[in-house]
Amino acid sequence: MAKNLVIVESPTKVKTIKKFLGQNYEVMASNGHVRDLPKSQMGIDVEHGYEPKYITIRGKGDILAALRKAEKKADKVYLATDPDREGEAISWHLAEALKLDKKKQNRITFNEITKSAVKESLKHARPIDMNLVDAQQTRRILDRMVGYKISPLLWQKVKRGLSAGRVQSVALRLIGDREDEINAFIPQEYWTMEALLSVPGEKKPVRAKFYGRDKKMTISSREQMEEISRQVKEADYLVEEVKKGERAKKPPLPFTTSTLQQEAANVLNFSTQKTMRLAQQLYEGIDVKGNGTVGLITYLRTDSTRISEEADSAARSFISQQYGPEFVGQGGNGGNGTKKIQDAHEAIRPSDIHRTPASMKDSLSRDQFRLYQLIWKRFAASRMAAARYETTAVKIKAGDYRFTVAASRVLFEGFMSVYTESGETKEEANVLKGRVEPGMTLKLEELETKQHFTQPPAHYTEASLVRTLEELGIGRPSTYAPTITTILARRYVAKENKNLYITELGEVVNNMMKEAFPSIVDVNFTANMESLLDSVGEGTVPWKTVVENFYPDLDAAVKEAEKNLEKVTIEDEVSDVVCEECGRNMVVKYGPHGKFLACPGFPECRNTKPYLEKIGVACPKCGRDVVIRKTKKGRKYYGCEGNPDCDFMSWQKPSTQKCPQCGGYMVEKGSRLVCADASCGYVCGKKE
Repeated sequence: MAKNLVIVESPTKVKTIKKFLGQNYEVMASNGHVRDLPKSQMGIDVEHGYEPKYITIRGKGDILAALRKAEKKADKVYLATDPDREGEAISWHLAEALKLDKKKQNRITFNEITKSAVKESLKHARPIDMNLVDAQQTRRILDRMVGYKISPLLWQKVKRGLSAGRVQSVALRLIGDREDEINAFIPQEYWTMEALLSVPGEKKPVRAKFYGRDKKMTISSREQMEEISRQVKEADYLVEEVKKGERAKKPPLPFTTSTLQQEAANVLNFSTQKTMRLAQQLYEGIDVKGNGTVGLITYLRTDSTRISEEADSAARSFISQQYGPEFVGQGGNGGNGTKKIQDAHEAIRPSDIHRTPASMKDSLSRDQFRLYQLIWKRFAASRMAAARYETTAVKIKAGDYRFTVAASRVLFEGFMSVYTESGETKEEANVLKGRVEPGMTLKLEELETKQHFTQPPAHYTEASLVRTLEELGIGRPSTYAPTITTILARRYVAKENKNLYITELGEVVNNMMKEAFPSIVDVNFTANMESLLDSVGEGTVPWKTVVENFYPDLDAAVKEAEKNLEKVTIEDEVSDVVCEECGRNMVVKYGPHGKFLACPGFPECRNTKPYLEKIGVACPKCGRDVVIRKTKKGRKYYGCEGNPDCDFMSWQKPSTQKCPQCGGYMVEKGSRLVCADASCGYVCGKKE
C-alpha cells in the first residue's frame, strides 16, 4: 500500500491526526521552525540583494534526519503546518531542507483538528504560497535588521545588554507616552447632583440626574453647587417630557486573537501569554473521555470574524433546539470586511457547538475549562438574536434647571441569556414601574451632591495595550503576546495589579530610541510597515522592495547615532558612600534593575548596595531627604530615606515649594506644580 507522510509543527498533533488518517499515513512533527537566520551574525547579505542566509537550527539535525528518512520511503508528502504566514514559511523551509518540489501540490491546511477537517484538507492540497512565505520572511528580515543594528549600539552606549525590537520599541513608546500623560495630568474639580424623587406607584424614590438649563452644564465648584442646590430645593419638580422607545443590543462578534486576549484578561485575569498557551492546548487536542484526543477550538491566530457556513448552520440549529427559534439570530455569518484579515481564517470558535462547556468540564483543567467556556459562550451568543429593551427618557423641570431620568427594562434577553461582555451587566437600570406623565408634579425626597476630580488616562493593561496596537495597525495576531512578554522579560516595563508601568531602564531605552531612531518608534511608520507586509502577502509588492527602502535609512540612522549619542554614555558616578569593606568611595552602576552602588575595587571587592538618589527635597513628614525608590517590579516612586521608620511616599516628584493655599507639599505635574492634597486643588502655573 502507498505510504503518505504528513508533517505537522507540533508533536501534540501527531497522535490525534494519525488516529484520523489511519495506517496508510505516517505523521511526524518538525517541532516548529527547522531553519533560521544564524544567531552569530545578522545573516542578511546587504551587498547582494538582501538575500537571507538560513542555517539548520541547533538541535534540529536529528529531527531533519528522521524526516528525510521517512520522506524517501513515502510516495507523497503533505506539509500540514499551521494555516498562517508563519506556518507557510515553516512548510517552505521543510521543502527546502527535504529537497521537495515546491511547485507540487503538497501543502494542506485545516482550521480545526477534527477528522472531517483533516480528511477534507487532503482533497485540497496546493503548492506552497510564496507570497505568504515572502511576507513572513520580510518581517523576519526587518526585525533582524533592527535588532542586530540597534542592539549593539544601545549596549555600547549604556554599557550593558540592552536590546531593541521593531514592534516592541513602539509598544514601549506607547506605555512611556501614557506615563507622561498621566504625570502631566492636572485634576479638575466637578460636582454631580442627583434628586431622589417620589413617584406614585414606586416603592423606592427615582434618581434624577442634574442636566443643566437648556444645554448640559458642568458644576465646577462648591460655590456653584451650593447656589444651584439652594434654587432647586425650593423649586417644584414638574415632568416636562416622557419619551418611550425600544432599543436593540446587537450580539457580539465571535473572538479574534486580540479580542480573546482582551476578554480573557478582563474576565479571567489571564496574561496574553497564558491565554495563547491555553488556546494552543485547546486547538491541538484534549483527551476527551469516550472520544480520544479532540481539537476543541479552531485556529487561534486570526483577525477574522468570519464563520464557515457549516459551523454557522450547526450553531443556529443548536440554539433553536436548546433555547427556542426566537433566540436564533437573523444576521450573516459575521465577516468583518476588513482588508487585513489574516489569510481568510475563521474566527476562534468551538470545533463542535454540541461540545458544551458542561460536557467538557471533566476533561479539562480549571483554566482550560474557563477559557473554553468563554470561547463557546461568545460563539453561541454571536449566532443569537439581539437583546431588546424598552427605554424611557424623562425630562423634569426644577425652576430654571432640568433633571433627567433614563430608565430601561429588558423585553427580550436574546444573546444575553448566554453571554455578557466584561464591564456590562444584565441588570436593569432605574426601572420605572409607576406611571410618569407630562404635567405631573413629583416630590423631592432628598438632594445628593458629590465632589469629584477628573481622572488621568488609565495606565495600559495587557488587554488595553493589545486593543491599542490592533487599532493602530501595529503587529498581527501572532505578535501581541510575544511583544508584551519581551518588554516584561527585559524589565523595560513592570506589571503591578494588571497595570503596565515603564521602569527606569525602560525610560533610558525609550528616550534613546526616540532621539536616535524616531522612525522606528513612530506609530504611523510601523503601521505603514504592517500594511506593506500585507501587500507582500497579497503579491502586490515585491519583498525586496520593502527591505531595499528600509535598510539604507536604518543604516544611516545607526551611523549618525554612533556619533551623536556619545553624550548620553553613562559614566560611573562617584558617590559619597564609603565601602565598609575596603574604604573606597562607591560608584553608581547601571544594572538590569536600574542604578545600584558598587565598589570600584571589583573584582577584588564585590560589595554592592542599593542606590538611593536624593532629589534635594525634605520629607514633608519627618524632614529627612526624599529619595528615588523602586517597587519590587521596578516602578519608580519617591519615598523618605528614613523608611521604614517614615512611611512617606509619592508617585509624583515632590517640590520644595509649599502650597500657598493649605500649606501642604506640592508635586510636579509636567511643567506645573499641583497641591498633593486633591481636595485643595491648588495649581501653580510654572515650576520654579
